Amino acid sequence: MAVVFAKTARGQEEIARRAAGLTPRQRRVLICIDGRRSVDELRELSPADDLQHTLGLLEEAGLIEAALLAEAEGATTAITAPLPSITAFAPLPAEADPVRVQQARNFMTNTINAFVGALGASSLLQRIEGAADQPALRALFDEWYHALVSSREGRREAEALRTKLLQVI
Repeated sequence: MAVVFAKTARGQEEIARRAAGLTPRQRRVLICIDGRRSVDELRELSPADDLQHTLGLLEEAGLIEAALLAEAEGATTAITAPLPSITAFAPLPAEADPVRVQQARNFMTNTINAFVGALGASSLLQRIEGAADQPALRALFDEWYHALVSSREGRREAEALRTKLLQVI
């Protein structure tokens, strides 16, 4: 089953006015969203590796929303209850979990070192190491992701790495 996104009124306004400061790629994806194409079809039109992240940014900005669930046989079902955001973090645990914080910190540090290099992101690495808890690491998530996709190899692995990090952070 695949999700189909549609532009919100705010998304329609963004197409006309260009007020949200979208990058050319984000704008191109927004233009392609028509309420009929599934995420897989959008991926064929815009084959960059960070489509999921771009959709999440557009959704969080209120420019798009999940409208339909497309089933394998071609049938569609209207979405009556809101779906969780595709970039949403899991709820924070009631008590701080230092093991998960360290796992997330190690994962972020190792992936930056492997795909970007310590010199290319030394400031980000210092802030990751200095992050005391999950909310602090979550605040660095977007910067971490953008650092990854700034390298060719990181761009190829970005979605898989993003999914793995969201499981611990």
